[in-house]
Amino acid sequence: MKFVEHAREGLFNLYFSKLRSLLALLGVLVGTASVVAMVSGGELATNEALKQFKSLGTDLLAVSINSTSEENQGADGKSENLTLEQTFGLSAADRSILQVAPYTQLFYPVFYEGNPLNAMILGVSDSFADIVQIKLQSGRFISLADRYSFYCVIGRDIYEAMKKVSYKDPLGQQLQIGKNIFTIVGVAEAWPENSFVYANIDTSILVPIMASMAISKYANISNIIMRLSPQADIARVEENVSRAVSSEISGKQVTYRSAKELIAKMKKQSDILTVFLGLIGSVSLLVGGIGVMNIMLVSVTERRREIGIRLAVGAKRKDIGTLFLIEAVMLSLLGGVLGVLIGILIAYVIAALWHWEFTLFLWPPFAGFSVSVAVGIFFGFYPAYLASRLDPIEALRSE
Repeated sequence: MKFVEHAREGLFNLYFSKLRSLLALLGVLVGTASVVAMVSGGELATNEALKQFKSLGTDLLAVSINSTSEENQGADGKSENLTLEQTFGLSAADRSILQVAPYTQLFYPVFYEGNPLNAMILGVSDSFADIVQIKLQSGRFISLADRYSFYCVIGRDIYEAMKKVSYKDPLGQQLQIGKNIFTIVGVAEAWPENSFVYANIDTSILVPIMASMAISKYANISNIIMRLSPQADIARVEENVSRAVSSEISGKQVTYRSAKELIAKMKKQSDILTVFLGLIGSVSLLVGGIGVMNIMLVSVTERRREIGIRLAVGAKRKDIGTLFLIEAVMLSLLGGVLGVLIGILIAYVIAALWHWEFTLFLWPPFAGFSVSVAVGIFFGFYPAYLASRLDPIEALRSE
């Protein structure tokens, strides 16, 4: 019952000093809003990055085969580079490998009707489109049946560049790649760039992988993307693939990038960033807490006579301390609630401006609100203690 009376009286005292209370409340409000907005914004940014990354699936394994200084150029009877047949044979290295998609990368001058195009040449197979989820706007994709045929699929940016040169339908049109003429058989839709693949499909021209090897001796299979079963043992798959590659070629270093491992690293970095942002926002909350202490110290000084009268008529020192502590906590409580709401609103505006999917994370508002209350208790304790330790006679003598 006493707590309710103290709360009611505390609200009356805060209302009586409206301007002072409002300034103290603003300090806590800004601090709490900063914490909630910064942490929620960081979570939204990370969530968006992970969403784009997961769009390819979490069951992918990228394999890179690079030369080493100990490469013996086939002196032990093994070939220097993987052949297409050997690459597809890697699917037998482990039962968890469902699909294999090798690709080559070339940089050749590209022309359309005499106009240069800035493009990368990718030699791919039909499984590449399935694994990295390339959707076609029109036409068809490259297939193994094309073999050495000079057919190609263009990315979205290449399509836009061609439209600036000519208003013709790109299907059936021809591109000059180096000294060779390729016929366009498909146009890919816009593809969300992903760091898991060493290429941007939008700015690429995709040709049959065997055709890429025919037009350039530098078109070696050094990158492979594998789709694994959902419960695959990544370490076991990597060991088996390394053993299979070593049995076919020598002097090569095999490195791996697992989607699950990369996502785990991104989440770990996100946690570090979230803590960092929270600490930065807490500085402003600390300033707000100092403001609460300052206001409460002024209130104790102004109400010394009131405190003396209360003590003289029988009030306990504990009651005096509780009254002032409740006032400080109520300031922080109200500032925390408003700060949480404003912080969520700021995070929503950030998501809307950047076209992110807004998700309400519960723990940033909870953390911001909890810290604001803790700040009220911490910075309100000392003024409440001073008020409770005043001497009644000295307090009554004060003007």
